Amino acid sequence: MDTAERINLRMKELELTQADLIRGTGAGRATVHGWVNGTNKPSAKHIGALSTALKTTPQWLLDGAGLRSTDAYQSESNVSFTNTPLRQIPLLDYVQAGLLNEVGYDGINPLGISWTTYENLRPECVFSLKVEGLSMAPEFQPGDELVVDGSLEAKPGSLVIAQEIQHGVARTTFKKYRVIGVNEFGVDVIELVPLNPDYPTLNSNQIEISIIGVVVAHNRSLKY
Repeated sequence: MDTAERINLRMKELELTQADLIRGTGAGRATVHGWVNGTNKPSAKHIGALSTALKTTPQWLLDGAGLRSTDAYQSESNVSFTNTPLRQIPLLDYVQAGLLNEVGYDGINPLGISWTTYENLRPECVFSLKVEGLSMAPEFQPGDELVVDGSLEAKPGSLVIAQEIQHGVARTTFKKYRVIGVNEFGVDVIELVPLNPDYPTLNSNQIEISIIGVVVAHNRSLKY
């Protein structure tokens, strides 16, 4: 069963028409017609509203996974269902993320795509990275996915993606942001602190540091 067939199944079960989906999602008539007939799939912009209208989940509509009907969700469960819309964001490598501070990366050809429920006023500033190395272990493991907002200002205690420059070589890193004082020019002296004590702390008095973005979400695939 493909996405169009699942949409048609839920429409039949709920006795909905295409007009109902147009009202429920705000999508155009041609767009909804394409969903129903299978000529196009729901985009990230509409998948959340469509799943709400069909009383199902985005995951079930897109790939058949999970619950078909949210009405079947049992109240005695120890978890609650969220129907927050999913939004597509670029998955970058660390070189591309580092170039966000410059004019060198234009957003074309990201490493891949990812999905998030995180929303802000500047969606073009949100991207995803995968954790590399063990400097933030055990809380963050290699392969874990981070959602980063480049429009946010780091605060003490924030987890950040930053660029460090040592001996003319730039490197992008994931660390905890800490302010330890103010220099003679009134500029904050910051440290980038690893959660793993076996790795060194970076200090802005010793190397050049610039903040690329603040980590706002952490996704991990669990082993089974």
